[in-house]
Amino acid sequence: MNEPGQIKIDHLGIAVASLDAARRLYESLGLAVAHTETVEHEQVKVAMIPMSSSDTGRIELLEPTSEDSPVGRFLKKRGEGLHHVALQVEDIASTLATLKAQGARLVNEQIQVGAGGHLYFFVHPSSAGGVLLEICQDVPAAEAK
Repeated sequence: MNEPGQIKIDHLGIAVASLDAARRLYESLGLAVAHTETVEHEQVKVAMIPMSSSDTGRIELLEPTSEDSPVGRFLKKRGEGLHHVALQVEDIASTLATLKAQGARLVNEQIQVGAGGHLYFFVHPSSAGGVLLEICQDVPAAEAK
């Protein structure tokens, strides 16, 4: 498992009806979208907005590509807003094994590849104080090439 201090907030995922409309607010604050992409298996378009310091994480805007996608259903039920909190760990496989062994309810029990090549899995809100929690890890530079 990860040592204390090795886990940080990677990003806050915000469900939006339109990436173009949502990004204007952040751009008016002086922030810029660094990366956009569609994650087909999640049926979502994402826009990553880094904060002014790399240590303070990012904002991930999420626009569904289908009303029946997880983010599409979220928007239909709750409207736009905070969708998840993502924590970055150093050893995602170890973290997944530990959470499984402790009986945490997981949305998906396999590590997946998401936006920007990040590895991730989700912890169900019922095991995380009512918050959908994404556990993620950057792909090591050697593997990203």
